[in-house]
Amino acid sequence: MDDGQPRLGRRSLLSALAAGLAASAGCVGARASPEPVSLLAAGSLNNAFENGLRPSTDARLELEARGSAELARLVAEGVKAPDIVSVSDVELFDGPLSPEWYAEFATNSVVLAYNGATDGGKRLADAGRDRWYEPLLADAVRLGRTDPALDPLGYRTLFTLELATAYYDTGANLRTAIPERRQLYPETQLVSQFETGSIDAAFTYRNMAVERDYDYIELPTAVDLSDPAFADEYATVSYELPGGKVVEGAPISYGSTIREASPDAMAVFEQQIRGEYLREFGFTVPEDYPRFRGDAPDELTH
Repeated sequence: MDDGQPRLGRRSLLSALAAGLAASAGCVGARASPEPVSLLAAGSLNNAFENGLRPSTDARLELEARGSAELARLVAEGVKAPDIVSVSDVELFDGPLSPEWYAEFATNSVVLAYNGATDGGKRLADAGRDRWYEPLLADAVRLGRTDPALDPLGYRTLFTLELATAYYDTGANLRTAIPERRQLYPETQLVSQFETGSIDAAFTYRNMAVERDYDYIELPTAVDLSDPAFADEYATVSYELPGGKVVEGAPISYGSTIREASPDAMAVFEQQIRGEYLREFGFTVPEDYPRFRGDAPDELTH
C-alpha cells in the first residue's frame, strides 16, 4: 500500500548516513546545535521513552505520544513527518503505514488495573482473576478504557472482553455488555484518572500499571494477548478502524521504523530497540528481539 510518504530502504539509509558523516567530517569539533530527532510514539511508550530512552542518548530528542492508530493515520496522511515512528501494534505497518522495514522490539499484556482504596477497586480485588467481570457487569465499578478508533489498547480491550466471554463461559457477551462511551480517555491520560478519582479501574497494558505501581489483575494468557501460543485463538476477534482497515487479535508486539535517516536518528533508534530500559519500565523483551521485518539496514541487523 502506497501512502505517499517517503520510503527508507537500505540503500537510501546508507546514502543518507554517508552524506551526514561526510558533512560532519568537514566541521571542526562537535556540532554546536545538532538537528533534533523527532520520534512519534504510542502513548504507552511515553514514560519509558521520556525517562528511559531520553537520558540514555546524546541526541536532541523531540518526543510526541499519541494513540498508535491515530498517529499511523496522521503519518500516512502527511500531517506528521517524524524521523522515527513507534507503534504498539505492528499490524499498523501493513496499513495505513507501509514502511519497507521495521523492528519488533517489545511485547506486553492487557491487565485490569484498579485502585484498591475505592469501593469499586475493592470489589474487583475480592472478585479476583476468576470473577473480575462480575462487578463490571453489575456496574459497580467506574471503569476507564481508551478509544478503539484511536489506539490499539482500545481495540485490544474489546478483544480481551470478547475472548473472556468464551473463556469464562459467561452468560453475557462482555464485549457488548461492559463498554460505555463515558469510559473513554486518551491513552496518555488513562492511568492518571486514578489520581483524579474519576475511575476505580482501567484496562491497561501491564507496563502502565507497573510504572504507576497500581494493583492489577493479571488475566489468563488465553485472553490477555501476550502469548504466541494462543495466536489462533486471538485471531478469532477483530475490529474495523474508521478508515476501513480491519485489525485482528494477535499477540501484542511493538514496532518501530526510521523514516528520515541521519546518524543521530540511527543512534536513537539503536538505543530505542535494544536498551535495557524497556524491561525496567514493565515491558517484556523476548530473547529473539529485536526482530526485523522487511529490508532492514545491515547496520541494524548485524
